[in-house]
Amino acid sequence: MTLYEELTRRGLIAQVTDEKEISEMINNGKATFYIGFDPTADSLHVGHFMALCLMKRLQMAGNKPIVLIGGGTAMIGDPSGKTDMRKMMTKETIQHNVDCFKKQMSRFIDFSDDKAILVNNADWLLNLNYVDVLREVGACFSVNKMLTFECYKQRMERGLTFLEFNYMIMQSYDFYMLFRKYGCNMQFGGDDQWANMLGGTELIRKKLAKDAHAMTITLLTNSEGKKMGKTEKGAVWLDPEKTSPYDFFQYWRNVGDGDVIKCLKLLTFLPIEQIEEMERTMTGAELNKAKEILAYELTALIHGKEEADKCLEAAKKLFGGSGNAEDMPTTEIPAAELEGGINILGLLVKTALCPSKSEARRLVTQGGVSVDDVKITDPSGVIEIADSVIIKKGKKVYHKVTRA
Repeated sequence: MTLYEELTRRGLIAQVTDEKEISEMINNGKATFYIGFDPTADSLHVGHFMALCLMKRLQMAGNKPIVLIGGGTAMIGDPSGKTDMRKMMTKETIQHNVDCFKKQMSRFIDFSDDKAILVNNADWLLNLNYVDVLREVGACFSVNKMLTFECYKQRMERGLTFLEFNYMIMQSYDFYMLFRKYGCNMQFGGDDQWANMLGGTELIRKKLAKDAHAMTITLLTNSEGKKMGKTEKGAVWLDPEKTSPYDFFQYWRNVGDGDVIKCLKLLTFLPIEQIEEMERTMTGAELNKAKEILAYELTALIHGKEEADKCLEAAKKLFGGSGNAEDMPTTEIPAAELEGGINILGLLVKTALCPSKSEARRLVTQGGVSVDDVKITDPSGVIEIADSVIIKKGKKVYHKVTRA
């Protein structure tokens, strides 16, 4: 089975500019490809997982990755898939985020011996002369055509600034520069980047009379079509200081039944035949084993085997009914706030197990909350915390609360 066939079988590929040419290049290790990452935070998150896994697969097959950090484009912000303009960041913040990204990416990508390159588009974008860009690059883009792309159409109703309108031109210029400097002949990205990527192939064709290619990968969404990687606490980060290995493990352990096989195909490096066998044979409660495998594989990939082993052991204790583990997510509450007890609704909000008191009330009245194995059904109930308690939300989520 060729690499391209495996990517197809796993459901990774969304759109391609030239299937025959792209499959030939990546199957034979001839692609010098890039994927862009805008450093809008100081950590990568689950939304970047697909791109990182794809880069690793392609590099393992002999292709050369270029990691493009958008230190320049982050000064503007990508309007694709957004309804509001992005918050502006300082150069210092962007540089800090770039440094954090490289450290995390090294878990996936081998940068030794020129096997991969990391570049920052600030190196060429921030020094451009505006008039030169208008003459040399702007003339290659049709405004009429740009406005037909979904990334701009959905913003037109709310207001699209000229600043954001330039994002496609800047990303296209990145591809053009990488083609010239490093022989980069292919760009990969999320399916929402298709228009920007086509802009790059078109610019290369017009300026250099050369062919370059683009391929988008499936966005990581659940069975309801919503992007994965969000919890009640916010994004699921790859930085253990922002999302603990245990919380990271539990996120994947708790994915929906309809999502687990898809996630195994898209994100793990388990043989596709093994995953397809699970798909054929595992149903109902048996899917919990598949979820455990998914959580373990991804935690090991991000945080290492030792952390994954610890998380697996802790999870087995919880699901085995012991309900107590050192690695359990914990909230400390000052003793002064616990005098006389604390209302169950406020406790659920304070621990971020529920986003609001109304949601907490619904969960309690439906019998979805236990404290130290005692089901709580009264929304006005008061919880006494002498030392610590274990809250159980639904069947799978456990949280320790301690008195500080």
